[in-house]
Amino acid sequence: MGSIFQTVLFQPILNLLVGLYDVVPGKDIGIAIILLTIFVKVVMYPLTKKQIEQQRALQAIQPKIEEIRSRLKDNKEQQAQELMELYKREKVNPAAGCWPLLIQLPIFIALYQALSSGLNSQGLNLLYPFVPNPQQIDPMFLGFLDLTKPSYVLAIAAALVQFWQTKQILKPPGATVAEPPKEAEGTQGAKDESMAAMMNKQMAYTMPIVTAVIGFSLPGGLTLYWLVMSILTVVQQAVVLKRIPPRLDPQLAEKEPTR
Repeated sequence: MGSIFQTVLFQPILNLLVGLYDVVPGKDIGIAIILLTIFVKVVMYPLTKKQIEQQRALQAIQPKIEEIRSRLKDNKEQQAQELMELYKREKVNPAAGCWPLLIQLPIFIALYQALSSGLNSQGLNLLYPFVPNPQQIDPMFLGFLDLTKPSYVLAIAAALVQFWQTKQILKPPGATVAEPPKEAEGTQGAKDESMAAMMNKQMAYTMPIVTAVIGFSLPGGLTLYWLVMSILTVVQQAVVLKRIPPRLDPQLAEKEPTR
């Protein structure tokens, strides 16, 4: 398994990083990491676009989800069946949001290994024949920030952007029908929507704190990667969310009078 990981992920990422380092003016490893992050983001763009769309669609049907959970809280089997029917009818996949994270995790680990051991003289022996060997990698970013050591500045910056990113995706969709479905009116499920909103708010504050704490212990190069990836995600979310059309309840759409 280790050799497969090295061949499929670690070695290609190491070679791409060193190749970028060789062609970047001034041979700045930080700029090379930023370019590598942009490359990864472009490759993953279709998948993360789908993730954003699914997250927003899941938000739009949250009142219905809570109504089903409340109404069938004593019948888990029927609850699961109705939820599956709801997801199918609304074309929502609750697990879609996990895929980009699961794919990024091995890339994150490979980049960690590239920064911690791959950029030394022994690690450079893993370069492909067509990638020039620089013999030595300067770990300084912009001439003053050592990316092999933890950076509190980058960690805090990554946490702030993470907060921005989370608040952006959790912002209620303005084009979505605001009222819960009629079957939810007067039920506990309608009240549970506020509970879900409160949990989302807690997540908006918890995730940045986790990002900062982890960033304090990781090499600055990894934190830089996470910071740039988060900034690119904020930009992508802004573009994708702007293009998502209103999601109207089909039953309400049928009742809407034609003009």
